[in-house]
Amino acid sequence: MTDVADRFATSSDGLRLHYRDVGRGAAGALPVVCLPGLTRTAADFEVLAAHLAGGGADGPPRRVLSLDYRGRGGSDHDPDPSHYSVPVEAGDVLAVLHDAGVPEAVFVGTSRGGLITMVLSTVRPEMIRGAVLNDIGPVLEPAGLERIRGYVGRLPPPRDWDDAVRTIKGYAGPQFPGLSEADWLHFARTTYAERDGTLVGRYDPALVEALRALDPAAPLPTLWPQFDGLAGVPVLVVRGACTDLLSEATAAEMVRRHPDCAPLTVPGQGHAPLLIDAPTLARIAAFASRCDGAPPAPPLR
Repeated sequence: MTDVADRFATSSDGLRLHYRDVGRGAAGALPVVCLPGLTRTAADFEVLAAHLAGGGADGPPRRVLSLDYRGRGGSDHDPDPSHYSVPVEAGDVLAVLHDAGVPEAVFVGTSRGGLITMVLSTVRPEMIRGAVLNDIGPVLEPAGLERIRGYVGRLPPPRDWDDAVRTIKGYAGPQFPGLSEADWLHFARTTYAERDGTLVGRYDPALVEALRALDPAAPLPTLWPQFDGLAGVPVLVVRGACTDLLSEATAAEMVRRHPDCAPLTVPGQGHAPLLIDAPTLARIAAFASRCDGAPPAPPLR
């Protein structure tokens, strides 16, 4: 049976940070660090973590860490909402990896987690041995950001799990035409938690302040320099076929300008692919195996 443990690290400003530690990993197999999206948590990676930790035809058993940033999941909420930012959360990731004793890993970053991965590549490149960027790139499409702004922090708590599924279908249905009813229930159970008989979101409602600070009329800065920080390691760009956040043009440019970057399109899913279907799980496991044999990126001088 795969080892699973919930652990806690301490951030630089004293907050308790939750992470899930799955598997022990075979000798020579790099650990995998999973970083969730803006309002998402370690729960998003339960299926992927079990697949990677179990080993099998797709690769050796691996240790998998899945993180909750501050204000999400089992981590402390921050009394100052301005700290819900990519640079601060990148620091939280470093605190967790120090606590876990992980000096290098393959990173799987969904949405905001991919932004954090790119930022870390510019300050700690030697820590990243490979990167899976799940439906995120250096250019964020305004339409996708506006859609996310339209529902984060604005939805009433669902009455039960059926209502939770209906709620998620209400804002994500067009993005995920390929999901089964079982997939939608999985989506709901990773979006909400049951506490004292009530379903509640897995994030601090004050997180909406991070979105309010964005000016929809102002052009967003691109992150090509941060993406270029990954030039020394393999990259897999996962893109949902129905996404409105990562354009085909941006994904193609990422592949064109990176010396070792492969694309993967997930049919019937949008932002962001759930990483629970068999072909995607197998591709990520095979990618991690490739990273085992790739040389590490040189440290900053």
